[in-house]
This record gives sequence, C-alpha cells and structure tokens, in this order.
Amino acid sequence: MNQWAHQGNRVSTVLGRRLGSELLRLRDAAGKTQQQAAEALSATATKIVKMERGWVPVRDPDIRALCDFYGLDDPAARDTLLNLAKLDRERRKAKGWWKHLPKAGALAEYIAMEDVASRVRTWQLSFVPGLLQTAEYARALAVGEGAWDDPDEIERMVDTRLKRQERLRGEQPLQVYAVVWEAALRQLVGGPEVMRAQLNHLLELAQLPNVRLQVLPFHAGAHACAASSFTIISFAQAEAVDVIHTDTIGSTVWVENEEDGATYRTFFERTARQALAQHDSVVLIESIRKGL
Repeated sequence: MNQWAHQGNRVSTVLGRRLGSELLRLRDAAGKTQQQAAEALSATATKIVKMERGWVPVRDPDIRALCDFYGLDDPAARDTLLNLAKLDRERRKAKGWWKHLPKAGALAEYIAMEDVASRVRTWQLSFVPGLLQTAEYARALAVGEGAWDDPDEIERMVDTRLKRQERLRGEQPLQVYAVVWEAALRQLVGGPEVMRAQLNHLLELAQLPNVRLQVLPFHAGAHACAASSFTIISFAQAEAVDVIHTDTIGSTVWVENEEDGATYRTFFERTARQALAQHDSVVLIESIRKGL
C-alpha cells in the first residue's frame, strides 16, 4: 500500500485506515449496508465510504452511534475505537517540524509516526538505520541514491535525519532495537573516513540504555529476513497496533493489521536470535573500524 492515499483533497492515514477497517468489519458482522449505516447517522453513504477508507477524521458521536447500530456493547471495544479515532485526529492536526520537508509526501507520515512512537525495531540489509546515521554518512547515501537533484534538498534531508535523532535522548527517549547485516557496515558509503566516523558513532550510541544494536554476521548463513529491510513501529497506547514500514525502489509499503504485523515480529525475532549479542556486535564493529 502506498504511504499516502489520496481522495480529492483528503488524505488517508495509517491509523485512519486502521479505524476504517474496524468499522467496516463491524458493519459486515452486523449485516448492515453502507446506506443503512448512513441513515443511522443521518448522513450520506459517501460519508460512510470515506470513514471506512480512512479518508476523513471520525467524530466520537459518530463512533458511538455506529457502535449502537452495529450492536457493539463491549465497553472496552468501544473505548478502543474511540481512542483510535482520537489518536488519528491528533496526528492529522499535528503541525510537526516534518511538514516542511522536501518530498514530504514520501517521508512525513513515517516521521509523524516515529515522533510519537515508544519503540522502533528495525532490520537493515544495506545501510545503517537512519536514527543511527552521521550527517556525512546520510549525505553520502543521498548523493549515491541520486534521488535528490538540489544540493539544498540534500542538506534539508540530512538535517531532518539529525532532527529525528533527538528522540534518542531526553526524559522519554525512543527505544530502538536495530539489527544490521554485516554487509551494511563494510560498505564504504562516502569512503573510509566517513565510514570510520559512522562506525565510531554506532559504538557511542550502543552505550545508550535505550539503544540495542546487534549485527548479523556473514557466518550466520541463511536467515529469515533475507528478502528485505523493514521497521516495526510501536506505540505506548494498547489500542494502537504495531505498524510495519518498508521501502522498495518504487514505493513505500505499510503493513497495518495485527496478523501480518505478528509475522514481521516473528521474522525479526528469528533474525535477532541469529545475530551476535550486543557485546559481540560491538567487538565486530570495532574490528571493522580498525580495518579501515
């Protein structure tokens, strides 16, 4: 699924689509049509379509009315929907610093999610995770990718990456669990000096209590996550399920349901078990750095 889904001037969000899918599931289970649901709200069927596809924020009175109409009496389940709708509305209203990014449509929703996340688990095949990159490394990646034509855009992208890293420190720091393939640490992005500084930076960040860093070494052989990199974003609120983000060459994909999310978590855990423990990972990083 593309990261941003548009309908006219409406934008669907990850949480909006999650809420919409729950409302659709309840309507189907109750055997009601969109027109019947619309009549329960004294609205049009178009409004129900927009709500179920995550195109618009959903008001609490509409949530309560639909729960009554669909026969959902469980207070906990109703509260889950109300809290999910509240979270979605808050994120739609947020005027975060990321709103003015270059090419924001491909990046802003991810950063908005990360900005309010409590935990990030990331598996990376090809490069150091963005939250752990130096400015020079990030700049060299951007130049190498060739996706940025304007040098000023590259610098704004680098600044953005550094701004995101502020969440690693503070009163409630982001919990980061990163597993990185050894190849990503040996690829000379930006040349030996840039890479040496990047490895030093990783060694420093690995000392933070909220950062867990493991390296999957070459000798580990075949592993569960060989197909692609991905990031699992978790939130403090129990009703906000994990969201999985993965980039391909041509698109960004969000995985937004609990069943598929559990699959990604299982694959991440399997690969993490094959990776070196953090202490041994640090030893390997130091060895690679000394060899540059």
